[in-house]
Amino acid sequence: MAAALTLPMSAPADDDTAAAAGPVFQVHPIGRVRRDGGRTTIEIEPAYRDAMLGVDELDSIWVLFWFDRNDERARRSILQVHPRANPDNPLRGVFATHAPVRPNLIGMTRVRILSVDGLSIEIDDIDAWDDTPVLDLKP
Repeated sequence: MAAALTLPMSAPADDDTAAAAGPVFQVHPIGRVRRDGGRTTIEIEPAYRDAMLGVDELDSIWVLFWFDRNDERARRSILQVHPRANPDNPLRGVFATHAPVRPNLIGMTRVRILSVDGLSIEIDDIDAWDDTPVLDLKP
C-alpha cells in the first residue's frame, strides 16, 4: 500500500508547534497519474483491485488528487492569486480559482475514460503532473 499523506486539519500556522497540536488526517493514495508518450493513465494500487468493479462501465469520473509539488508552507499560505498567473486578471481568492496553491492541496478534475485494463484507467487528460498521487475516484 502507498505511504500515507499526513494532512493538517487547517493551513500551517507560523508556529510549527501550533500546527502539529491540531487534529490531522491521513490519506492513503489509491494510485498515481502516469503520462507516457502522449498517453495519460491512472494506475491504481493492487490493494484497491476490488474497488475497480464497474469502472469500465463509466464514461467519466471525478479524480481527486494531491498537489504534492506545491506542498510547502509558503505555498499553502497563498490565499489570493491572479487567475492563470496573469497579472492582467483581477486578484481572486484561491477558492474562486483553479489555482494549485491552496490551504489543503486537493485537486479535482472530471476526466473522460477512454479504456480500462485491469488496474489501468486510460483517460483523455488531467491537470496533474506525472506521478501525482490520486486520492479517490468518484462516478
